[in-house]
Amino acid sequence: MEIREFRENDLKEMTEIWNEVVAAGKAFPQEQGLGEDEAKDFFANQTFTGVAEENGKVFGLYILHPNNIGRCGHLSNASYAVRKDSRGRQIGESLVRHSIQTAGKLGFRVLQFNAVAASNHAAIHLYEKIGFQKLGVIPGGFRTETGYEDIILYYILLDKKNEAS
Repeated sequence: MEIREFRENDLKEMTEIWNEVVAAGKAFPQEQGLGEDEAKDFFANQTFTGVAEENGKVFGLYILHPNNIGRCGHLSNASYAVRKDSRGRQIGESLVRHSIQTAGKLGFRVLQFNAVAASNHAAIHLYEKIGFQKLGVIPGGFRTETGYEDIILYYILLDKKNEAS
């Protein structure tokens, strides 16, 4: 499995994977999926968009961008999506580790997650395994189809001692 910068010919599969996660309503704040033209602009306008690809097939992706501007512009944020039928193969872990390295190379000092749904146990386990620190909880910060659930904020410092390999 190779993780690399996305190419335009990846967009169809990337959009399918992204929209699959949006439609599930359990991880991303977006409520509407991306159309073809919208997806092209969305992925191209990130600081970095990476894909996990093997034998010409995209299995997952991530987007990386500033979490804020100006004096807080050194804080980055990322989102990850893995094809539903490919989960459990450590693709998500590879994407997260690649994003940590990429963020550091791009000059970011922190990678912060603003809204990890409390029910997203796999993501929570992964982030804590890698070394992300829990920043806090926002009660009822994520709206689901059936109500509200807490969101957890996480961060990792992007210095040499915390860099994931």
